[in-house]
Parts: sequence; C-alpha cells; structure tokens
Amino acid sequence: MEDIRFVRSEMVAERRPPAAQTGAIGWLHQNLFSSLLNTVLTVLSLAAIVWILSRAIPWVMSPTWQGTSLTNCREILDGATGACWGVIRERWRQLLFGFYPSDLYWRPVLDFVLMLVALAPVLFTRLPRQLLFFSALYPFLMPWLLWGGTIWVSVVALAGFAFGYGAYRLARPFAGTIAATVLAVAVPILWWLFLAGPVAARMETIAPLGIAPVTSRAFGGFMLSITIGVVAIAVSLPIGILLALGRRSNLVIVHALSVGFIEFIRGVPLITLLFVASTLLNIFMPPGTNFDIILRVIIMVTLFASAYMAEVIRGGLAALPNGQYEAADALGLDFWLAQRLVIMPQALKISIPGIVSTFIGVFKDTTLVSIIGLLDPLGLTKAITADANWNGIVWEIYGFIALMFFIFCFSMSRYSMYLERRLRTGHR
Repeated sequence: MEDIRFVRSEMVAERRPPAAQTGAIGWLHQNLFSSLLNTVLTVLSLAAIVWILSRAIPWVMSPTWQGTSLTNCREILDGATGACWGVIRERWRQLLFGFYPSDLYWRPVLDFVLMLVALAPVLFTRLPRQLLFFSALYPFLMPWLLWGGTIWVSVVALAGFAFGYGAYRLARPFAGTIAATVLAVAVPILWWLFLAGPVAARMETIAPLGIAPVTSRAFGGFMLSITIGVVAIAVSLPIGILLALGRRSNLVIVHALSVGFIEFIRGVPLITLLFVASTLLNIFMPPGTNFDIILRVIIMVTLFASAYMAEVIRGGLAALPNGQYEAADALGLDFWLAQRLVIMPQALKISIPGIVSTFIGVFKDTTLVSIIGLLDPLGLTKAITADANWNGIVWEIYGFIALMFFIFCFSMSRYSMYLERRLRTGHR
C-alpha cells in the first residue's frame, strides 16, 4: 500500500475572526448573551432598568427650580409627578455652610481649596515634593481660617512641634533615641499647657493680626462634616499605626495599654462617645474651662477611628512573612528604621482596601453629630422642613445629601483603586 503524505507548501491566507467574537458584538455575546440563562437575566435586567428610568427621569427633571414653596411646586407641576427642587435652590447655602456668616463664605471655600492643594502632593507622588512644605503648614492654617481670631494661636501651636523636633535633634547624640523621643513629646506638651497661651496673648498685644472670629455653633452643613471627617481621617492613620505596633510589642505595659484602648473603643458605640464628648467631658475639666464642642467631637471621632485603623493595619502586619522581618534585621536596621523602610510600606500596601473602607465609614459617621445638637446636613433637614413653605419635603433634601456624600465616598474609593494599581508589584 502506497504511503501518501501531504506537506503544505504555502501559508493559509489570514482571515478575519468571526464577527460574533470581536468588537461590540463579541463583547455583548461574551458578557451578556453567552448562554440561555444569561440572556434571560440580561433581558430582565434591561426591562427593570428601563422601568426605573422611565419613572425616575421625569421626577428628577421636574421644572420646579424656581418654586418658592411646596404648594407653589405643585401648582407648577399641575398634577404631574415631580420633585420640588425649589428647596435646594433656596437652601443649598445652608446645607453647605450651616449658619456660617454669609459675608465670610470665602473663608471655608478658600480653606477647602487649600485642603485640596495640601492633599495633592500626599496623594499623588509625581507632584513636586516642595508642596509638602505647605501640606505641613495647612493643619495650622485650616482652623485659623474657619474659626478666625488671632493668627498667633496657630503660630504658637506650630512652634510646639518645632521645639519638640529641636529637642529631639539636640538630645539624641547624648541621651539616645528613647530618651530623645520622650523629650520630643514632653517639650511640646509643656509648651502648649503653660507657655503657648501667654505667648500668644503677648504677641497679639504687640502685633494684632487676625480675622473676624466665628463661634462653633455657627458651623453646620457639609462644612462641618468635612471638617470633622478630614481631621479624623488624617489624624487616625498615624495613631492607628502606633496602636498596631503597640499591640504587637513585646513590652508588657505598651502591649496592655494598646490592647485595652483598642478593645474598649471598639466595644463602645460611637454615639456613646459623642454623648461623652457633649455632656460628660466638661465635668472632668477645671472650672471655667471652655472646651470647644467641635474639638471634643473631633477628638472622640478620631479615637474611634484610630482603634479600627489599628486593627486594619495589624492585619497588614500579620500578613507579611517572617522573612521580611529577618531581612530587615540582616540589614542591621533598628526597629524604627525597619518599620519605616521595610515593614510598614508593605503592610500599608496590603491594608489599602481596609484603610479606605475605614475612612469612608468615618466620613459617613459624621452624620451622628446631629444627635448631640450639631447641625450637620441631616440635622439641618429638621430646620428646613420645619419651615411652613417646605413642610412635607423629604426625598429632595435627602437625595441631595446622599448625592454629596456619594461624590466624596466614591472619590475615595476610586483613589484607593488607583493607588492599588500604582503600587502593584506582583504578577497578575
């Protein structure tokens, strides 16, 4: 029998792939209509979306922006269904700024813009590093712009950190790292407790520099929520790092204090801590002490967030293999250098989703301050709906508040995904 073999002498001409596997048709086939079940679910989902949009869009596109009351909105709609957006047009300033003096709106607006400038070099490392100098100054500029008064209070507060840093640099060559660190903490505290107030008052008499003061009771709306949320988020991260390290410490006292603080704070509802800040904290203060209510709330929210942040970061530290710690020891790094250069960058990278989730939760929890009398956006809704013109308005105000919170929280979520992609070093 003759053995016949065939060997192709030329390549087959290229052909275009099937239309059902490429382009928009291919994407639809692969993601929406790949099977009978997926086809049914896609059709049902599209029908539900069309049904919802057919009712939501006419309601949202209601021509009532010029409405002066709920009754006037109903007259404009003339029996049709729609939202009464006149309440947002009339009260949006109150929802954003609370009862802050209208002629001073430029101060919170400028403060918000400067906050974005200060955060930019921290969030995006490609920007000039020189901007970090302004980022370090912003925490002292922010309260002065919002509360006003003399600028020397912020200056002496900043001087305390400068004195602590100077004490650390001077004492470290002679007393060692631990003693220098203790001195760096003690010097600013003593300065703020005993000398900062008299020095600020003296400087004010010599060179009176300040702007019109605004009381904390005038704060409200999203300005109040952003102030509490941003401060709590910024301060809770470093405190959480220290608590996480303290919980993993071999020093018995440090470990016990860290565990006790974390478990106590995590075991108490935030609303309880806010009531403590609102009513009980002044009882433990010396007579005549004027402890600002917003500052008390910021402290409690920060401590609450720090406890949860500590556990998130401790999870990142526990996820690192022991080889990383051994590698840091092999390089001859001390504890703090090992944490700064080897351990903590990797732990924070692992913990990014949990950290951002905690940040989002803290920002949303700022709405709880309405229970203790502070007029955040939710607290202001009661004052707005108490007006006879807008009595009965519900969806419009809460929808506007929900949209604003969604913008901030969604932005934080998107940034966390950007940061994860930028720090990704492993293989897909």
